[in-house]
Order: sequence, then C-alpha cells, then structure tokens
Amino acid sequence: MKSFRIYHSVANLPPSWDGVVEHDIFLQTSYLKAVEEASPNNIQFFFVGIFNDDVLVGVAIIQRVQLYLKDMFRAINVSCVKEFFRDVVSKVLKGNVLVVGNLTHTGQHGVFFQKENITQATYLELVYKALEAIKNHIKTNQNKTIRAIMFKDYFLDDTIHLETNFFNTNKLHKVTVQPNMVLKIEANWLSFNDYLNELNKKYKSRYKTARKKLNGITCSELDLEAIKTNSNRLHALYLNVSNNAKFNTFILPENHFYSLKRYLQDNFKVFGYYLDEELIGFFTLIQNEQHLETYFLGYDEAHQYKNQLYLNMLYSMLEFGIINHFETIVYARTAMEIKSSVGAKAKPMFVYMKHTNSFMNAVLKQLFGLMNPKQDWEERHPFKS
Repeated sequence: MKSFRIYHSVANLPPSWDGVVEHDIFLQTSYLKAVEEASPNNIQFFFVGIFNDDVLVGVAIIQRVQLYLKDMFRAINVSCVKEFFRDVVSKVLKGNVLVVGNLTHTGQHGVFFQKENITQATYLELVYKALEAIKNHIKTNQNKTIRAIMFKDYFLDDTIHLETNFFNTNKLHKVTVQPNMVLKIEANWLSFNDYLNELNKKYKSRYKTARKKLNGITCSELDLEAIKTNSNRLHALYLNVSNNAKFNTFILPENHFYSLKRYLQDNFKVFGYYLDEELIGFFTLIQNEQHLETYFLGYDEAHQYKNQLYLNMLYSMLEFGIINHFETIVYARTAMEIKSSVGAKAKPMFVYMKHTNSFMNAVLKQLFGLMNPKQDWEERHPFKS
C-alpha cells in the first residue's frame, strides 16, 4: 500500500532517509538540519516521506513561503508603470505559497522517488495529497490561506514533463523561468591552464586583465571559526548584493553560512577576498557529488567594478572545480551574460504553478512574466572554434 507521511522537523525523519537520497546533498539531513536552523524568517519547512507499505521509496521537500512586497521588490526607484505592475503582481502573489522544492537554491532539489518501487504518477499524486494536507494544517492551526502552489525548477529532459495528465487535472501551469547557467568541465582539463589554453585570444586577455585588477587583493578559505568571527561582515556583504536584486523572495539570516559550515563541513566552502586584511568580498560553494554548486556571495560595491571582483570570483569557482575534478559547475541564475563569458551554457528551466483562486489561476501564467522578467542578454563564446 502506497502512502505519505509529513514531518515537521528533520529530527523526526525516518532513519532510512539519507540512504534514499544519497545522490543529492540538498535532500540529505546534514543540509536540511543546517537550513532548518538558519532559514529565512519567511520560510517554513515540511518534509514528506512516500512509502510502499512501511518502506521509504520517495521524498519531497515542501516550503511554505510568506511573500510580502518589501521582500519581493528591493529596488526603490521605479517608474509609475512599473509601480502599477508591481502592485498587481504583489496582490496576486503576496501571502502564503507552498513550494515543492528549494526556493533558496536554483535547481530541482525537492523531489525524488525510486523508479523501481513506485511510478512517477503515483508518487506525484501522493505529493499533491500531502500538499493538500499541509494547506489544511496551516489553515486550521494558523488561520492562513495558501495562495499558490509551485513545483520548482525542472530541466527540459526531466521525466516530470511526461505527467501532463497530473498537471492538467490539478490545473498547474507550465511556466518558463530564467535558465540555469551550467559549465561542463571537459575531460582534458586536468589543470586550470588546460582551460585557459582553450580560450580564444579575446577571453584569455580578459582573464589576465581581471587577475591584474585584483591589485593586491588576496583570496583565502575561511574555516568554521573564521566564518563565526566574520558572520556580521559576511552578512553585510551578502546584503549589498541581495538588496540590489530587482526581485527577491527571502533574506538569509546572519547565521546561515556558519550553520551550513557546521553541518556540511568540508562540503561547504567559504572563500574570502581581503584587501589590507579587510574582508571586502566572498563566495560560497557546495560540493554535491560530481557537481560543484555555486551558492551565495557578497562584495563591497566600492571594489566590484574597480577590481572586477565578481568576474574574478567566477574564475576562482571554476579553478576550484577543475582542480577538484568535478564534472560540472552549476553557476545558477542571474548575470547570465558574464557567466557565459567564462564558458557556462544556459539550460532552460520550468516550474509548474497554480493560484488557489480560479480566476487568478487563469491569468497567473501571464502575470508570472512580470515576476520573472525575461532578460535580454548576449551569449558569449569564449572558446576557440
């Protein structure tokens, strides 16, 4: 008999959980404990186990996200027209949303099932029943209504797209979102010089210029104690970047990076940029099996353009990935043009979503374009032809 169980804390997850999800660190209890302890204030976690009799055969991570205008739109200076559309979008999306997946990280890190033990159709039906149960729980216990439901971040080749009957029956729209920028590390790149030798003249020169512009700035890894000591500074640098985003759905708490390092240990890396012993920037990485996932970063705006900090970070992430023999660097969303300049390719991604109000659901697909605006950008081609 197939069934689902909802867990409200990582501490209560069944002992077999990690054995089922050993392929993805974002589904494992070490990561889930870290984010449970240091989650954005507007995100609440629910963990769903899918069972065949009493055997765990699938999992789902569900986040209840409370969206508010001040969190969604950070930019202060907007035109009257944009202000109008902002208000429309906020009226539709503000409030409580249930996300099947991880809103704080790009990619499909929310669902997994064992194909040999349960069909995808049955698995999805049980996840949807769990969503309904969570909706009722929130209404009963907190008197809050869920405004929308989202299944988040699927590549074009994900088998979930085959389940058209499931999505049509439950009136979930398929919506294109910004792509994930992924760089494949070639088998012959045994050192960073091998990568540099593949660059054409223009982009090899660009790399040399970027490195020169560091001009005395050094990069070094922070251990757990250094992350704790610099938590306030790291958070301030993160906010410098986060607050400049046109659209955002959460703010990380100050202890977030410390918590991830404490639980993920060597699988979580923080690298700081120092000028005269002052921390002026940082980036973070998560080692996820054969994939190196870029995570959050921050920098002092005064040094961003002058020292090309962001571009230098992209090169350093890539160098770490090559040296440590990863298969791909997942650069995630945003700044797609500059990421393509180091060799990353845009991989299309999709979400499925619905509004619980039938009228709003009918227009949701069009309004979603305002929430996730298309970005005009030129793909760069850094490698020799």
